[in-house]
Amino acid sequence: MEFDFLPLTASLDENSSRVLMIYTGGTIGMEQDPTTGYLVPFSFERMLSRLPDLLDMGITLDLLVARQPIDSSNVSPADWITLAQTIKQYFEQYHAFVVLHGTDTMAYTASAMSYLLEGLSKPIVFTGAQLPISLRRSDGKENLMTALEIAVAREHNKPILQEVALYFGGKLIRGNRSKKVESNLFDAFQSENYPLLAEAGVQINFNTSALLRFKHTEFKVYDKLETSIALLKIYPGINERQCRSLFEDSFYKAVLMETYGAGNTPTSLWFSACLQGYIKEGGIVLNVSQCPGGRVIQGKYATSKHLLDLGVVSGNDMTTESALSKLMFVLANSESKMKAIQMLGENLRGELSSFYPEKSFA
Repeated sequence: MEFDFLPLTASLDENSSRVLMIYTGGTIGMEQDPTTGYLVPFSFERMLSRLPDLLDMGITLDLLVARQPIDSSNVSPADWITLAQTIKQYFEQYHAFVVLHGTDTMAYTASAMSYLLEGLSKPIVFTGAQLPISLRRSDGKENLMTALEIAVAREHNKPILQEVALYFGGKLIRGNRSKKVESNLFDAFQSENYPLLAEAGVQINFNTSALLRFKHTEFKVYDKLETSIALLKIYPGINERQCRSLFEDSFYKAVLMETYGAGNTPTSLWFSACLQGYIKEGGIVLNVSQCPGGRVIQGKYATSKHLLDLGVVSGNDMTTESALSKLMFVLANSESKMKAIQMLGENLRGELSSFYPEKSFA
């Protein structure tokens, strides 16, 4: 993914906020092809002509446009690393960053960014649209304008938001807690197992008790992700042949397992044997719940006690999107299996909970 730089507004006084907007692709910057009827990317300059208010916000706004905008269904971990390195390149020049991204994999990318960017002290806000901004009823304008307002919001001369977040449909969500839950409604994302960071109505109300702060941590950008990971969804009728083909494949260094309820799976002897052999050979199995808002508590039921005994790692209340990108990050940036397992259980970027802050909007 390569970008072209486009300054949008003339530099204002030295006290004005400087924001870099990064357009990677997605529905927000598309229009309907009159011949085929398909949605295709169109000139970002034309998109800007529909948003004159962008240039009248009292901020210095610059733009990076992907030379070949990516449908988010084609986004890869290599693109995540490129995006992280791009933010690193411009980090000292700007107060905040707004990333325009397709909705289908936005939660994956926002989660990955939270791990790749350590010790953030500035906002990274992802947003997009369910309808192209070229259409009259598009939700893109509100999402983009409010994301920018959130990005430049300050208190005591410091950014209110200092983490990777996702703004959509009136909600500001921690990036690694976000999940896309609707394909047809404007309210497309929800926050899993964590309060909203802010709600936007007539005013933008930040939930200050839920905001993340990194203390005594220097900003660091990582450039490695391990992609030899498989995703296994447990379902009634899952069979031995399928599981053995996965767990006996030496290519996979880890398996993310989506289980029932509080982390439950079948207790068949062949299933336990698959897990036991894989873990004994050095593989890591991370257990997350299939349920929206689910939390894994291995040993709560007999159908998860065997997982605890076998050495399956609990994913606690992480989303699948967050757990998958965390596995990629941990495996690439830990020196041993033991260290990787330790990091999976640690709350690195606010992605898992030992408690839930009370909702206290102010």
